[in-house]
Amino acid sequence: MNLEKIPVTVIVPTKNEESNLRNTLPLLKCFSEVFVVDSNSKDKTKELTIEYRFNYVEFTWNGRFPKKRNWALMNLPIKNNWVLFLDADEFVTDAFINELSKIFKSNFNGYWINYDNYFLNKHIKHGDPMRKLSLFRVGSGMYEKIEEANWSNLDMEVHEHPIIEKPIGCMNSHIVHNDFRGLEHYIAKHNEYSSWEASRYLNMLKKSGLTFRQKVKYSLLYNPLFPLLYFCYSYIVRMGFLDGYRGLIFNLYKSIYFFQVFTKIYSIRNK
Repeated sequence: MNLEKIPVTVIVPTKNEESNLRNTLPLLKCFSEVFVVDSNSKDKTKELTIEYRFNYVEFTWNGRFPKKRNWALMNLPIKNNWVLFLDADEFVTDAFINELSKIFKSNFNGYWINYDNYFLNKHIKHGDPMRKLSLFRVGSGMYEKIEEANWSNLDMEVHEHPIIEKPIGCMNSHIVHNDFRGLEHYIAKHNEYSSWEASRYLNMLKKSGLTFRQKVKYSLLYNPLFPLLYFCYSYIVRMGFLDGYRGLIFNLYKSIYFFQVFTKIYSIRNK
């Protein structure tokens, strides 16, 4: 594996991610195939992708299914049996790359990946851990489908999860998550995400056949006490206080995010 390229296709969804891509792309040279799927960026995303000799693909969402990740799975000429979805602010580590060799000998169809989260340039070691099902066999599943015509302006799956055929494993090594675009972008991004989550909540209530997990999630989102409960869980039970002031600020922002979702749902319902 040291000399040969890793037979995993990496897909990096982007929109104006130049500052993050300068750190992400150099780490992907060991993979045999990399696609940057871009939403008409105005910065140098395209130039950076070409500079590293990766595949640059433009994506324009028409407001309906599929969104960016599912579109990539359905339309890109993926040559490998495994795909890794990597956000532009996520960085593979040497330990993760070395561990990838085990997936080719396993019976798993996908792997949960744990992330080392950074906030204000410091590693957040405690609190509610971050993990995603971002590595899976091509053809083993897709991201969950949500009908978003007429109410969503986000062209990429945000909190939709991939529905992958079992069995599913978990990687031991981690990927680093560190957004270099600063605090203002972090706040703006989560404000946008909370609007999406509120609209999704109201639209999902109109549907029947919700899973137990979805019913629990949506009942919590419209509970005004949930932000406080989440803060207590992440900051106290999961010992987020051990990360000092940054841990306090980070967990407050996470709790504020859920409070934003609640207030936006309340606002829409009471227009």
